[in-house]
Order: sequence, then structure tokens, then C-alpha cells
Amino acid sequence: MTNSLRVRLLWWLLVPLAIYVFVTGKAAYDNARHTAELVQENTLLASARMIAGEVEWSDGRLLVDIPPAALEVFASPYGDQVFYNVSVDDGRLLAGVPDFPTRRAAGHDSPNYYDAELHGQSIRAVGYVRQMYDNGAIRRVLVSVGKTQASRDAMIRELWRPQLVRQIEMVLLAVALACIGLTFELRPLLKVKEDVMDRDPMQLEPLRVERLHTELRPIVEAINQCIARLGLQVAAQRRFIADAAHQLRTPLTLLETQLQFARQHREIQPSLSEALSAMQRSNRSMVGLTNKLLLLAQAEAADYTQLARQKVDLSAIAQDVVENLAMFAQKRDIDLGAELADSAWIVGHEALLSALVYNVTENAIRYTQPGGHVTVSVARDAQRVTLTVADDGPGIPAEARSRVFEPFYRASADTEGTGLGLSIAKEIVQAHRGEIALGMREHSARGLVVTVEFAAA
Repeated sequence: MTNSLRVRLLWWLLVPLAIYVFVTGKAAYDNARHTAELVQENTLLASARMIAGEVEWSDGRLLVDIPPAALEVFASPYGDQVFYNVSVDDGRLLAGVPDFPTRRAAGHDSPNYYDAELHGQSIRAVGYVRQMYDNGAIRRVLVSVGKTQASRDAMIRELWRPQLVRQIEMVLLAVALACIGLTFELRPLLKVKEDVMDRDPMQLEPLRVERLHTELRPIVEAINQCIARLGLQVAAQRRFIADAAHQLRTPLTLLETQLQFARQHREIQPSLSEALSAMQRSNRSMVGLTNKLLLLAQAEAADYTQLARQKVDLSAIAQDVVENLAMFAQKRDIDLGAELADSAWIVGHEALLSALVYNVTENAIRYTQPGGHVTVSVARDAQRVTLTVADDGPGIPAEARSRVFEPFYRASADTEGTGLGLSIAKEIVQAHRGEIALGMREHSARGLVVTVEFAAA
């Protein structure tokens, strides 16, 4: 059986109703059959009594004149055939069908009803005895009347079928109303499903239980308790990452200072100088990774409802980022340009938005070959503010674009980097309820375009 709650509830409703219809339908059929047989038997007895009333003595002999009314009582549109037999107890036939299957009644005025066959047809018959007296002579006259049962069967159908049809209609109406009722009553549960499906993976807020049925509230409350425990665990992990990053920054900074001091001594051997340079590069990579981890933890922990939001100009932020990265781009022989709107105000966290623009732009510079171009653009209309960072580097294959937002995933291993830039950018964009997408430059088989959209302030 299907696991659908709707179907299961309908089965629980339909099975008892089907049993009820079967029981009441059989009872209605039995009542209809009893009524039809009672009407038929009363008609047979009335006809037999009318015929018996016409039996009389004439010159010491019994004679009978069958009245037309005795047969007219059986008139019906169903073409029933009527048979009768009037005979004396000495075996003499007074009238009727000679081979009529007769049965004598138990006593005077006690009719005997029975089923029989005549001429290959099933009939219902009655035997009625009348005693006749004449000059001390007593004769028992048996009047038997039978008829085929087409009118009886028709009466059963007319009495039973309308009741059965009404009961089936009521069952169908009940099922239809149950389906409509379930549709309305399951809406709160479906809203809970939609609330869970539409949530951001890191949105660990409890589900609302105000409009839920009493039976469903314990389930949702249990889910809320699980969400609360999960939130505590996630918060603990974020605190650990942030604390670890903070703890790593101080010794790494101190190590950088010590390496610089060691390299300043002139008497140092060339081989040791190269080793110190390599150690210094590794230390700088470790410092960069630590800073990125700290920023990623901060971005993942950010919540739109809890951000220290204010109106910020995304064009101004982009201009500052371009100025700060100009030296880095120049060292890599990258033409870094900007096309910025006069003002592009959005509501958000200024430090996180600055980190967003910085990471996306630095990522573009880092993966673009020397002599390439990187352009940072900010545009706005009445509803949206759009940040675009375009480069003419090698780009990202289409099959890898869905994974570049994963932490530590790098589309190319030929360039130094942490693999966290786009992950941080995505977390910051989601925290500000924006959208980020990757695409290709128009009319070019190379390059990458990162587009970020926010609601305009």
C-alpha cells in the first residue's frame, strides 16, 4: 500500500463505508424481497379466495365459474403468466390446468405457499382449501393459483436499487468531501514542508507551530529541538574556527617578523637565505589562509536579520578595493580597470561587502595570465544593484562551475591560492540575500564573469 497519508486516511474511511454499504444494501435487498413476496402472496391468496367463493353445489355436483377479477388482480406490464387449478378431494378437476403442481393446505382457511415449476417456468403458488357441505356430504375443494415471478423481481429492483444508488452516492460524496477536507487540513503541514525546503542551509531558526494541529505540534516541536541542538553545534564549530584562526594569527605574524630579521643579517649563507625566503613565502601563505578562514567563519555566521546593517555605497567600496589591489595587479602585469556608477546604495554590512569585492577581484587577478585585463563594474537601476568582475583569463569549465563555491576547491592547480575566495563570496552574498552567478564574456571563448546582484536601497 502506498505511504501517502492522504490515501491511507481515505482507505480508513472507504473500507468502513464499503462494509456499511454492503451490510445495509443486503438488509435493504432482504426487506425489498420480503415486501415483494408479501405483496405477491397476498395477491395470490386474494385470487384463490375469489375463485373459492365461486364454487357451489348444483344438482349434487360441485361447479365453479372463474370470475375475471380473480385473474385481473395479476395484471402488470411485466407479462406474468397466471395458472390455476380447482379440484375436489376425490381427484375430480373442476377447472384450470390439469398438471398444476398442487399441495394441500394444513387445514381449513390456512393457505399454503410454495415454489414450483410448471411448463419449464418457476412459479410462486398458493393452495387454499374450502369445505363444501350439502345434505350431510362434505367435500374439500383445493384452489391452487400460481404465477411467474417477473413482477416480483421487478418490484424487488424498484424497491432496492434506488436505496443502493443513494448509499453509493453518499459514499462518493463522503470521499469527495474527505479529499477536500484533507486538502485543506494538510495545508499547515505542507507549509511546514515549504518552510523547510525554502530555507538556507545555515538558517537554523525554529519552525512556527501556531497554525498546526494539536497532533502535529509535538512532531514540529521535536524538530525545533533538533534544530536548536544543531544550531548550538554549528555555533560551537564556528567559534572554534574563529578562535583557532585568531590564535594562529599572532604566532604567524611573529614568525614573519623573525624571518625578516634573520634575512637582514649580511653574514648569512646563501643557502640559508634561500631557505629563509621559502619559509617566509610559506608563512605568508599560512597567514593568508588563516585570514581567509577567519573571514569565512565570519561570513558563515552572518545572518541577514542580525547583521549590523546600514546604507553603504557599493561603488565606493569597489573603488577602494580597486585602489588597494592596483599594486598587486601591476606586479602581475594585469590591466585593472573600473566602471562604477556614481552611487549604488544597498543595505548591508560594510566590512563583509568590502571583503566580497576584494575576494572576487583578487581571484580574477590571480587567475588571469600576465598581460590580461580585469574590469570591476557596478551598475544600478530602480530595483537592483549589480556588481560585475570580468577577466580574460582561462575561465572555468562549465562542469566545474557548480563546485568552485566549495571551500578549498580550485579549478586550476597552476596558481597559488587557498580555494576559499569564491566560498567566502558566496556566504557573504547569501547573508545579504543576494544572488551570485558565473558566466562567460560575450563574444569570447575565454575569461570569466562573476555577477552579484543585491536589492537596491
